[in-house]
Amino acid sequence: MGTNGQLDLAWRNRAYHREWLWNQANRLFDFFQNRTFNPNGGFYELDVEGRPLNAGNPIRGIHSTARMVHCFAIGSLLGRPGSDDIVDHGMKYLWEKHRDAERGGYHWSLDNSGLLDATKQGYGHAFVLLAASSAKVAGHPDADRLIADVTGVLNDRFWEEKHGAIAEEFADDWSAVPGYRGQNSNMHLTEALMAAFEATGDNAYLKKAESIADLVIRRKAGENGFRVPEHFDENWAVDKGYTGNEMFRPSGTTPGHWLEWARLVLQLWALGGRKHDWMPEAARALFSQSVELGWDKDKGGFFYTLDWNDQPARREKLWWPMAEGAGAAAFLCDHLPSEFHETWYRRIWDGISRHFIDQDRGGWHEELNEDLAPSYTLFAGKGDIYHALQACLIPLYPATGSLTKAIAEAGGK
Repeated sequence: MGTNGQLDLAWRNRAYHREWLWNQANRLFDFFQNRTFNPNGGFYELDVEGRPLNAGNPIRGIHSTARMVHCFAIGSLLGRPGSDDIVDHGMKYLWEKHRDAERGGYHWSLDNSGLLDATKQGYGHAFVLLAASSAKVAGHPDADRLIADVTGVLNDRFWEEKHGAIAEEFADDWSAVPGYRGQNSNMHLTEALMAAFEATGDNAYLKKAESIADLVIRRKAGENGFRVPEHFDENWAVDKGYTGNEMFRPSGTTPGHWLEWARLVLQLWALGGRKHDWMPEAARALFSQSVELGWDKDKGGFFYTLDWNDQPARREKLWWPMAEGAGAAAFLCDHLPSEFHETWYRRIWDGISRHFIDQDRGGWHEELNEDLAPSYTLFAGKGDIYHALQACLIPLYPATGSLTKAIAEAGGK
């Protein structure tokens, strides 16, 4: 391969590869669109066959509700029939059920009897902002009020100016849940803040995103060899001994988040006028570390977590690090083209195609064991379209901002 500003034979520029990605995105839409719709409100999570999990009394987590709004706002922008109904359904559930109309904020989860987990978490509020911003780009009439409401909550309750990032969690009555700060919630808020900036033009969103990235990546990851620390105390000192929820706050380090940040940092750099010189090299280092330390060199796939000696801790191979790896590699190939990044773009998609896409039933396997066989220790089925759909669509659009804005600017093409 030769390089003249970009790789001569980059997959992202090949008609066949682009058509293949479109087909995979459509298969995901087909799998999730009607199966997830709960006529009693919110959305079902799905088992491996695509049937509702706990159909009699399903749990509606706020991140799942918001991600469905975001993904089908993308569907609406692309012109997919039925997408607007999904967006309407999710927006209504966020506003009428997840939102605390009395005290403000958004509750974590509900079931048929009402509130299941009434805590108010930064992670969930980040996805509400993302959903509202995507809905605004898609023209939803209730998007502005949701953006205004969740922005007010984030500013008034979560944002800690002295750190330049958000607190993690509060009880239902807004009493503090002390002693923990997390990068995962702040990472997803960075994604949402960029989307809100593009949807509204309000530069305050972008400034907050830059502040979080400066704290979590330039300082904290930079001090740790661009291995992103996950867990901190309330003063943002790294807590290497933290043990918590293995789904949302896994112990050790999580190479999938290094990949996710690699893309987000480059997106932030592009949106901010390329004024932060540290961002491109940070993105390159994050990606390089993730594939060097996190990739299983024998069997393939990214280990879920590493310990602080860079050894695999949880050896499962999850779908979302592969999806985020594909998105990160696409951004790197655009902004920092190299044979290394193109090779890894192809290698990751090879692994997804061979092992993660369920060719028979649809959707992606969300968890494989170390030997790349389907497994269900952390995830019971196929509960989420968000990571996989974005992986399929990100390479099809310019690596200059949020996916929704890119699709809108391309006229849905």
